[in-house]
Amino acid sequence: MHIHRDDYKFESEVVLFINGQFPQKIPQLTHFQKIYCTDGAYKSLKAKNIQPDVVSGDFDSIAITEISSEIKIIETPDQNATDFEKALRIIIQEGFNSVSVFGCSGLEQDHFLGNLTSMLKHKNEIEIRCFDDFGFYFFAENETVIEGFKNETLSLYPFPDAKKVISEGVKYPLYKEDLNIISRIGTRNTITQKTARVSFDEGNLLLFIQDQLKNS
Repeated sequence: MHIHRDDYKFESEVVLFINGQFPQKIPQLTHFQKIYCTDGAYKSLKAKNIQPDVVSGDFDSIAITEISSEIKIIETPDQNATDFEKALRIIIQEGFNSVSVFGCSGLEQDHFLGNLTSMLKHKNEIEIRCFDDFGFYFFAENETVIEGFKNETLSLYPFPDAKKVISEGVKYPLYKEDLNIISRIGTRNTITQKTARVSFDEGNLLLFIQDQLKNS
């Protein structure tokens, strides 16, 4: 996996808005092939004069009659999965390999934790990057190169563990160290070089990268 500041938002094929904290700034949506949103996020998009291509969900947050007839509606009444997870399934079924997600965090934090679980469940089927007003986060591949984020904060969060983690180009590097959600995590480090690298042998590792330029 290669993350570069100049194009990290636009490497994803499609964008998905879900019902967390709506971001203050979003990228130019013309870069994406398709705009998806869950029913709970539709009103926020409408307020910004953004029309999605697809709205999905169980429609407990909004009536179907409130949605423009030009938009494709996919009802997903299954209560054994969140609207976020069901939207991911739709995007995967439609053949896309990557998605940028807005509204994954913020507001009710149990939703955020559930969203992380949905990301973990589908991380081998589709590349998922989540964005908020502080930066972005994703489940790392075993080798991840990060370019152009010098002086930004980098956090490594095992979910629940990651084995033999190596981090380079940061203030406090790691060398073949085990991280665990209970005994040791790797939050609030600083990227000190133009290029930073993170690798691990096994497990699951969330990377959070701050982006101060995003709101400048």
